[in-house]
Amino acid sequence: MADCLINVLPDKNVISFDDYWPVFQPIISKLVHQEAVTKVKWRDLFWFINDVCLWHKEGHLTIYNYLKEKISEFIRKVQLNILAHQEDHALLKAYIAEWRKFFTQCTYLPLPFVELDKILAEKSASDEEKDKKLKESVVQRLMFDFWDQIIFSSIKQRLLNSVMKLVDSERKGEVFDSQLVIGVRKSFVYLCTNSDDRLQSYHENFEKPYIEATEAFYRVKAPEYFEANGVHNYMCYADQKLREEEQMGLKYLEPCPGSIQALNECCAQCLINVFKEPILAECPGFIRNNETERLKIMFKIMDQLPEGISSMQKDLEQHIIQQGQAVMFFKAAQAITNCVRHSEQLLDLFAKYNKLVKEAFNDDPRFLTSRDKVFTQIANDTSSYCLELFLKQQSVGNETQPESCYAILLSHYCDLLLKKTSVSKKLTSDEIESRLKNVILVLKYIQNKDVFMKYYKVHLTRRLILESSVDNEKEENMVEWLRDIFMPTEYVDKLARMLQDIKVSEDLNLQFKNSHIHKGTFADMNIKILNAGAWARGTQRVQVSLPLELEQFIPELEDYYKQKHNGRKLLWNHNISNGTITFSNKAGKFDLDVTTFQIAVLFAWNERPYDRISFEDLRLATELPDAELRRTLWSLVNFPKLKSQVLLYGPEVKTPKEFGDSTQFWINQEFSVMKNNKLQNRRKLNLVGRLQLYTERSTEEESESIAQLRNLRTQEAIIKIMKMRRKVTFASLQTELVQILKNMFLPSKVMIKEQIEWLMERDYIKRGEKNRNVLIYMA
Repeated sequence: MADCLINVLPDKNVISFDDYWPVFQPIISKLVHQEAVTKVKWRDLFWFINDVCLWHKEGHLTIYNYLKEKISEFIRKVQLNILAHQEDHALLKAYIAEWRKFFTQCTYLPLPFVELDKILAEKSASDEEKDKKLKESVVQRLMFDFWDQIIFSSIKQRLLNSVMKLVDSERKGEVFDSQLVIGVRKSFVYLCTNSDDRLQSYHENFEKPYIEATEAFYRVKAPEYFEANGVHNYMCYADQKLREEEQMGLKYLEPCPGSIQALNECCAQCLINVFKEPILAECPGFIRNNETERLKIMFKIMDQLPEGISSMQKDLEQHIIQQGQAVMFFKAAQAITNCVRHSEQLLDLFAKYNKLVKEAFNDDPRFLTSRDKVFTQIANDTSSYCLELFLKQQSVGNETQPESCYAILLSHYCDLLLKKTSVSKKLTSDEIESRLKNVILVLKYIQNKDVFMKYYKVHLTRRLILESSVDNEKEENMVEWLRDIFMPTEYVDKLARMLQDIKVSEDLNLQFKNSHIHKGTFADMNIKILNAGAWARGTQRVQVSLPLELEQFIPELEDYYKQKHNGRKLLWNHNISNGTITFSNKAGKFDLDVTTFQIAVLFAWNERPYDRISFEDLRLATELPDAELRRTLWSLVNFPKLKSQVLLYGPEVKTPKEFGDSTQFWINQEFSVMKNNKLQNRRKLNLVGRLQLYTERSTEEESESIAQLRNLRTQEAIIKIMKMRRKVTFASLQTELVQILKNMFLPSKVMIKEQIEWLMERDYIKRGEKNRNVLIYMA
């Protein structure tokens, strides 16, 4: 026998509202009074309301009025239950218990009446009101409005007072149900009658009293704690309370823009601003003693005030400047000789305060700006020792422009780290790399980067030619690090090309020696083919009469190279060449690392080791220029690291300039080397010293060459800008010019003006006829 399901509802075409409305009244009444109904009745209610609204719209008002009646009836019943509690805290608990159930009911009771909402919205006076009503449930709004009118409006002040007492209790460490506070807050939000701003009641009746209560609490508690515990402990207290209040605010206040911000501002005013002066007075001492933890707390709490950080920034700047002036003051005579100490002082100063900014201020951009500002000032300070750039003025004569010497010092320091010296031998590979990276960081603050690059290139040239680098990989890394900090591309590319030339030369050496394997003369030769543009543009080549062994080698190499590279020209730079010769006497045999010029001089005695030769005869034999010969002879008769010299001379003089044509030179046949008071019969000695890359130039000439190159760079940049802009104001040109040249040097206003005038005189640019401040490019 089959089961049958009989639907009590007739077909919709024959439904009668008057017949079936009595069936659904009890269902609606039970739902309003929070009584349970079966799933079938809940489902049928959806069908009934939908059917009435579609086919029998005359019944929708009956349903709506019935809902109003039942909701009002139910809420009045709830009101009696709540008001039965006279004590405020009990009243609050009873209210929240009923509110939770009612709020849950407000989410599901309106669901069957969606079609009813649509009909009521259609009868609105305007499209705007219609849209608003469609966005919210009419039944839900009806429920909230009745709750507000019947219950909440009459007791909300008592509820609020109870809530504020609970919040104060939590600040004192007591525990309670936080939902008591949250429920009242939600009541203010959901029961607001202002459809344009649903948070109006919350802002006025909950947020504002909450913040006022917070202010009143800390105006009493904060001074008490400050007086009892002092500044240091109070900072920790304020930091803790700020965090606690923010967490309470996130829990109890509405997550809307402005609420938490208003609370934080109130707490900052009560906890920090009132005690701002005594707290900030401790900042210089914290910085001086490197108390990072206390600085970290001070930074966190003072950052809550609009101008709280500026005072800490000034204290940090003043302290770093004072330390920089104290540590970095030294005399000009000490600069190069003690470049390791002075360079490391600068690097340690940067590392110390870079670490302080990171640990105490979390690398905050404002403190990073302060750090960069003061380190730029220190790294470009000219108060102790400075580089004097000689500038030629047509009308005034020679003038000087002081610049920081740290560009030169750091280049020397890098050289000592990258080549085999007593400094690099004491350090591990990681320590050398770390110090080089610190140099790179400090270089960003130096304005005359072109000076650093000029001297760095000279040192790199010496290291590569003398093969004295500690590690070729570090040389390559250093070049890439210079590129990473936006050193001038032209300079860095030349350094990279220099390293590449050395690698290419190694391959050439191997190929040349393999092709001349039967000629033992070339076995120990090391050829370096250097690109003139990358290595030594403008280097003066010095003529010298070479020993026969070298003279025979040169044509062999030139013929081989021309076969490999047709059309290239080789120019021999003997002034930067070097080699090793063996010196024998009664004491033993000694391998001497010497320059080509020293070889030419010493080979004058190769066939007559006991003769005395005059200065004039040596000049004829070597064909060296007078200045080069004097310098070379002086390196052999007065080498500072040797007690016994290779050459002897007479009569004695104090400087090489005092050598006369008749001054006699002879081999020291008693030459010997002592180590640990023991005579050495076999030893290798380096007489090259500081490889002379250029002919003798005065400091004035060196600095003048830097100034001239800057003038050319400035002219080049001006023309580049003018070609692109065609017409530009002087102020705009100056700004763009600084932007282009800042990675090489910082052009002064005087330099810019002079170069503009120089270009005007040669008709590259001209001033505007109507506006003299406008510059026009002339094609």
